[in-house]
Amino acid sequence: MAAKLSPLEILERLISFPTVSRESNLPLVDWVEEYLKGHGITAHRHYSEDNEKAALFAHVGPWQEGAVVLSGHTDVVPVDGQPWASDPFRLVERDGRLYGRGTCDMKGFDALAIWALVEAHARGVARPLQLALSYDEEVGCTGAPGMIEAMQTVLPKGSAVIVGEPSMMQAVTGHKGSIGIATRVTGVEVHSSLLHQGVSAVMEAARLIDWANAVNAENAARPPSDLAALFDPPWTTAHVGTVHGGTAENITARDCRFVMTFRVVPGEDPEDWSLRYLQKVRAVEEGMKAVRPEAGIALEQIFDVPPLVPEGQGGRGGEAEALARAITGDNGVHVVSYGTEAGQFQHAGYSAVICGPGDIAQAHQPDEYLTVAQFRAGQAFMERLLERLRAG
Repeated sequence: MAAKLSPLEILERLISFPTVSRESNLPLVDWVEEYLKGHGITAHRHYSEDNEKAALFAHVGPWQEGAVVLSGHTDVVPVDGQPWASDPFRLVERDGRLYGRGTCDMKGFDALAIWALVEAHARGVARPLQLALSYDEEVGCTGAPGMIEAMQTVLPKGSAVIVGEPSMMQAVTGHKGSIGIATRVTGVEVHSSLLHQGVSAVMEAARLIDWANAVNAENAARPPSDLAALFDPPWTTAHVGTVHGGTAENITARDCRFVMTFRVVPGEDPEDWSLRYLQKVRAVEEGMKAVRPEAGIALEQIFDVPPLVPEGQGGRGGEAEALARAITGDNGVHVVSYGTEAGQFQHAGYSAVICGPGDIAQAHQPDEYLTVAQFRAGQAFMERLLERLRAG
């Protein structure tokens, strides 16, 4: 049997794999699978369509439904252009902090989950524990749905999922949903002195982007529902982060590309926002075609992350929330405006909660770090979870 590694030693290995979303995560998956195998645990893979990435999942304890699932993602965001004080893919401890890309988001939790799985297998548990490590979370949570579906065909279905995104070990019970719609505007090039004879893809795209500003103002002015009021901001937002298009200052742009994203408060239907955007797109496109029929706008939905909706009725919460609160002692109300894979697990019929070490403010930053205190708090959480699993 292989030597057991401490959570810190596992984290050191995980950080050493540069699993930026644009790259393969297979070297990390290979290492985790081999480590689990060395401790008598069989892991299963679900590959991406191009076979360049894989999700990994495993089950220990009685072969029965009702497992607690520890869920994390293996990919990290790029470090390009960020001023790091040390190698981002080498774990460095300094001043009570663990530095490295992904320490906070979310390889710190991944390391603790791997450690807990090995410990559960070694100590024995009356209630099963499962590990689920996905890919491509950072580019729209696109890797988790296939993994979740595959898990249910290979393993007994779990019932309570703890998604370890950084929450300062608080029980987060709700998050916004998100959709991303890739938008490509095709114009017609003419010299800009003859603007009326062509169609500028950039200027037509600006109409859609300004529509997002109007939507945000409209939503902000509307009184929020009781559920939406928990969020900051308490309304659905529309956003465009980057715009690409045009060839020269004196030519109407032939092409312009951007992604329109919506972060949708629970209680609203993301599909309604897709339809509202489509209506605006068609209205703009009609004006373009009136000038040049060959102009147009193409849309492609590139991600759709369902919201995490607070579970239960009358404030009682769901199974995952109850478990996280029992372990942490946290009874506060916590929701977040970013999306996670927790909503996807919930959508697939699992009870889900977010609870993990670290502060989301450190995620994606240069010199990303997880405090040693938070990492230890995460390990203490896992120890208490193991005690509960042994008791059944």
